[in-house]
Amino acid sequence: MSDIQGKIAQLGLDDPETLAAICHALSSPIRLDVMRLLGRKSMSIGEIAEALDLPMSTAALAVQVLKKAGVITTENQPGMRGTMKLCSRRLDRVNISLDLPDDSPEQSIAYSMPIGGYSMAEGVKPTCGLAGANTLIGMMDVPASFYLPERFSAQLIWMQQGFLEYRFSAVDPLYTGVDWLEISFEACSEAPMYRDPWKSDIAVEVNGKRLGIWTSPCDCGGRRGILTPEWWSESSTQFGFLKIWRVDGSGSYLDNQKISDVRIQDLALDPYHYISVRIGVPADAENVGGLNLFGEKFGDYPQALKLRVGYHFHG
Repeated sequence: MSDIQGKIAQLGLDDPETLAAICHALSSPIRLDVMRLLGRKSMSIGEIAEALDLPMSTAALAVQVLKKAGVITTENQPGMRGTMKLCSRRLDRVNISLDLPDDSPEQSIAYSMPIGGYSMAEGVKPTCGLAGANTLIGMMDVPASFYLPERFSAQLIWMQQGFLEYRFSAVDPLYTGVDWLEISFEACSEAPMYRDPWKSDIAVEVNGKRLGIWTSPCDCGGRRGILTPEWWSESSTQFGFLKIWRVDGSGSYLDNQKISDVRIQDLALDPYHYISVRIGVPADAENVGGLNLFGEKFGDYPQALKLRVGYHFHG
């Protein structure tokens, strides 16, 4: 079954119509050139035609095919001569599985945690702050604001250094065995306003075990995030990168690339009533470049912090 989460599409043979439509849209060199352009910024059809030295009609047809397949979006905006159609990438990654569908349903539990639903904010240092869908929460650059009750409605959290700890309900070990965990969230570095490049080492820990570090390349801006509200300044951070961390019996992975040898059995899940997930920038990191963490109403991806747990029943 096809699954589109944020800007990532998972395609398979059990949904041939969607698979064929997206593969057809990406089968043309011209349309691939359009996708390459839109990976940098949103552009009008006229700008695409000029950049690729194409007739307007050719550029418009390419955009039409890509939009129909759902790999880009278009939006009418005021232009110098009436309205113009602004094009943006809807998908950044397409994963295709040619395996036959498994008849047995996957046994997994999915949790969604508001980014403001952390249990502890440890070692938070300015620049730091929280923003909701409509306004700031507390005072900027005051770590005490991280414990205001209003934090649960946060849609953007930023800090120069420190960790946020989230606690998810554990799968009952008396009846089940955990096979894997997946954690996903949208994040980027934190700089004054926004800046590229601006590296930051962002770590993820589960039950006290560090899975690894992702070096964010920048604090993302220059265009408004797809979900970022209008009240938020265009000169500030706008969007991030959707990162997927996985732990199973063979090790820990970030976006399908192995990052450490920490295995699911190393997390000692059985004694706990909860699963602890810590996200932050360590004080001893090589690149202490801060963290922006996005909720479902900020940035590019309509999701909060997600945890998926794969399990089996004990025989």
